[in-house]
Amino acid sequence: MTRVVVDTNVFVSSFFGGKPRQIIDLWKTGKILLCLSSGIVDEYVEVLRRLTLENEVELRQLLRLFAKGHNIVFTHAAPALKVVSEDPDDDKFIECAVALDARYIVTGDKALLALKNYMGIRIRSPHEFLMGMMGDE
Repeated sequence: MTRVVVDTNVFVSSFFGGKPRQIIDLWKTGKILLCLSSGIVDEYVEVLRRLTLENEVELRQLLRLFAKGHNIVFTHAAPALKVVSEDPDDDKFIECAVALDARYIVTGDKALLALKNYMGIRIRSPHEFLMGMMGDE
């Protein structure tokens, strides 16, 4: 199963449909393995708490899937890396991907996308990721 780190902007956008929702659906149906760290989960929760989401049922469902560890791998010991000089807060996504040997980071963040690859980890937009999954990039 393909290991994927999903940036917060993609995760939160999934609540509104489109390609981010398709990516989260791949996780829910067991087609990808979601890679997480405590820093990523903390950011997901912080951003979701700030938003007023219309679909609270879906939010509860996602939190239950997290709690059960549904198609998730989690790292407690990610390396400390300094890669994204424009936004050091984004380093947590690269750290998680390195620690868990992820194949992809899916993001809408320009600073991360500018890297394209890091240590063999492909950094892709939701559209690029979905196209790559279909063609097994």
